[in-house]
Amino acid sequence: MKTPSTEPSDNLLKKLHDEHTPEAVRARLEDGPRHSYLKDFVYGAIDGAVTTFAIVSGVAGAGLSSGVVIVLGVANLIGDGFSMAASNYLGTRAENQLREKARRIEEEHIELYPEGEREEIRQIVSQKGFDGEDLDRAVEIITSDRHQWVDMMMREELGLSLENPPAWKAALTTFIAFVIVGAVPLSVFITDSLGLVEIPSLYLISTVMTGVAFFAVGAFKARFVDEKWYAAGVETLLVGGLAAGLAYIVGLMLKDFV
Repeated sequence: MKTPSTEPSDNLLKKLHDEHTPEAVRARLEDGPRHSYLKDFVYGAIDGAVTTFAIVSGVAGAGLSSGVVIVLGVANLIGDGFSMAASNYLGTRAENQLREKARRIEEEHIELYPEGEREEIRQIVSQKGFDGEDLDRAVEIITSDRHQWVDMMMREELGLSLENPPAWKAALTTFIAFVIVGAVPLSVFITDSLGLVEIPSLYLISTVMTGVAFFAVGAFKARFVDEKWYAAGVETLLVGGLAAGLAYIVGLMLKDFV
């Protein structure tokens, strides 16, 4: 059996060469690190679909009308979507404030007791394999620049990221994903209520559409991580389906009380 070649393609080598010219590297470093909002998108999308379909499932299980599904679903999209966005905003802002406080403390410690902070740098660099004159030189270089000195303490001693992503962007990403994906379970009920198309088996079609949405979100996430698109899609579908199934069962159990 012929084994596939593991040699990099010419196109890949050319791309790597173009990305690592002195000019390209300099431009990339000057732009600084780019924050990924993938977590915020997936968080909002999954929760939007799960909570909205949970309402659809609960109402369907209780045997209530489509109008109730739409009213409760839209209220959930706006209210819960904004709540999640606000929570993400405050959480991201709190993390940024934590980093800012840690930086101020480290700068104060360097100002008040530089020898102690220099010893911390020495031990950190020593753990990376430096010794003798190389160690002394590395410590001298790092501690000669106050900003780089604090950055190393933040990363190596406190384990904090140096990024301060804009909290409002994280919140907006969550809200948009929540509303767009969360609207999928409701779309069939809204279309039917407008009389545009006569749709039989509303709940069944809503279930299929929501399943497709779950799978699509997982497959989309896989484009940015080291995971097979179909595996990520199935995983997201199973997690979302479990939440929806629980809501439907609760609706059936409470049906007699409505």
